Amino acid sequence: MFDLFKVGFITVTFVDIVDIGIVAFIVYKLYTLLKGTIAAQIFVGLMIVLVLSFVSQAINLRALSWLLKLVTDIWVIAFLILFQPEIRRLLVIVAKNPLLNLFVKQESPEAASIITDAAFELSQHQHGALIIIIRLTGIRGYAETGEIINAKLTKPLLTSIFFPRSPLHDGAVIIKNNTIEAARCTLPLSTLTTEGDEVLGMRHRAGLGISEQADVISVIVSEETGAISVAEDGKLTRGLSKEDLRQRLVKAFKPQPVKGWRNIIEQYLKQS
Repeated sequence: MFDLFKVGFITVTFVDIVDIGIVAFIVYKLYTLLKGTIAAQIFVGLMIVLVLSFVSQAINLRALSWLLKLVTDIWVIAFLILFQPEIRRLLVIVAKNPLLNLFVKQESPEAASIITDAAFELSQHQHGALIIIIRLTGIRGYAETGEIINAKLTKPLLTSIFFPRSPLHDGAVIIKNNTIEAARCTLPLSTLTTEGDEVLGMRHRAGLGISEQADVISVIVSEETGAISVAEDGKLTRGLSKEDLRQRLVKAFKPQPVKGWRNIIEQYLKQS
């Protein structure tokens, strides 16, 4: 390689300059994304440890290098554990890139109508319901907590599952590719306990919680009021009319414009 200059015993080449520039750019972008959050403080601390580790290796301080490497490995693992929800949410948003829609079967408009009609029949009778519609990423682990059905999606079957005396009415129904995969499923609860001035019940927290962790749409029917809500991307919309719900479901399964990485990051920051 062509040597540009030397700093003491260190020889700097053009490739080294490019390498340093790329790393500096990545570090700067990561810091600007995390700025203002608790993660930013941990990130700065990690960068300081990495710089010290590089310097100690350059001047051949073996004991210090070993100690800093040990600290760095532990720090990276701690970073992943502490910010696992944020990392998972970012990966879910990346998975929603419409380029993947070319390889994934989408729900049909007929499925949106069936779910809408079933939800409003349940609403009229004030039968509580939690319907999870998978978009791209599957949630097999949660489906396996309930009873596997794998039956064709129909309005009578959906309404009968949530009939109060049905042994399957507790928990969530999971729907994928116009098929009812499972019923009576247990879902993770959102950490949010209130929405505005209203306290969220377990059904709403479960519907909201799964939408925070996976690319799904949750349709929630309140047992107390009969009101219908939708949870998507960790956001809850309450009091939907029948036509609003139908349009919301139809729109959710339409191919979206392809987003670049900048749009994905911006969407993640808005949701955070």
